[in-house]
Amino acid sequence: MPGRVLILSENLSVPFDRRVWQEALALTGAGHEVTVICPRGTRRDREPEVVLQGVRIRRFPIRESGGGKLGFVGEYGLALFHMLRLSLGLGRFDAVHMTNPPDLLFVAGIPHRLRGARLVFDHHDLAPELYRSRFGGGDGAMYRVLLLAERITYALADMVIATNESYRAVALGRGRRRPEQVVVVRTGPAADRFPPTDPDPALRAGAPHLLVYVGVMGPQDGVDVAVRALAILGDELGRDDWRAVFVGDGESREDAMRLASRLGLDGMVSFTGRVPDADLVRHIASADVCLAPDPPSPLNDVSTMTKVMEYMMMGRPMVSFDLPETRVSAGDAAVYARDEADFARLVAALMDDPAERDRMGAAGRERIRTGLSWEHSAEALVSAYRGLIGP
Repeated sequence: MPGRVLILSENLSVPFDRRVWQEALALTGAGHEVTVICPRGTRRDREPEVVLQGVRIRRFPIRESGGGKLGFVGEYGLALFHMLRLSLGLGRFDAVHMTNPPDLLFVAGIPHRLRGARLVFDHHDLAPELYRSRFGGGDGAMYRVLLLAERITYALADMVIATNESYRAVALGRGRRRPEQVVVVRTGPAADRFPPTDPDPALRAGAPHLLVYVGVMGPQDGVDVAVRALAILGDELGRDDWRAVFVGDGESREDAMRLASRLGLDGMVSFTGRVPDADLVRHIASADVCLAPDPPSPLNDVSTMTKVMEYMMMGRPMVSFDLPETRVSAGDAAVYARDEADFARLVAALMDDPAERDRMGAAGRERIRTGLSWEHSAEALVSAYRGLIGP
């Protein structure tokens, strides 16, 4: 009989959450019977229950936190209630795959553990570092609660999945897990989602150069940093031969739009919101330079940025800040800025050097092809499950 796997995801709806969806498809392709429980989307993924490509998905209504600390408590409490409600009537599972944030999904996993399921902690975000990056401080009560929740999740997990070596080091150190209990499954782009695509000249709006940002726009993602760097590019470096497009959404998008207007970038910078995959790929393929403005922080320093991997998949050069894990991922496919002014100067230099852009783009594609694509990560995931619950 195939192994039965329950995936619990609170952060985003599925299949919109690309990593969770790719994990579900990989396990289904390996012969497992996979059920995903996740929140209902606001504009997509609206059906309460659906089967897609062999994956059964059950969705619950989500109560948005609004970004405040108490709001998160209400959101997570309601999500845990729905996860228990939807999963307990589904029978016994061989594994419960808990994808953070938050680090409270063990509450929904314990009843299945008592039925014999193995618990898998898929560590997408370091919640204590995320809290420090957003709210500051490292010794308050909330920070200690987050460390405790993470410690409990580590202790209960039969297997930990880390997204990179930095997260693996946290699992071995702070999490006190043994090396054989921690598997690295990197977040990488799938080839079928990023097919070769011709540039679309219309996206340039008549400008010689197109600059593109894609991804989530949260407080820790540096969209405001990118906007200020673009203002420097125009005001201090005297460059008006470009247009910039920010593709994606998040709680910081409206603030970034107001900042761009306040800095006099109307007509130079546009924000699309969330777009279908084909449009996202078209924007990246049309970019001369891609932007990865995530600033140094306790979270960003150790995280693998999805946007960075997607830029590399499409063979586009990028400007980033000098974050340790971004260097591990991008290598020579990026140039690394010290501050906002340096970020603007590096963008200008790449705009003027098409040969260097081509070299960097080719280096990024090669890094993806030889080890960083999702196809390589899927093999690691399936192999880990084979050791945990059998083929």
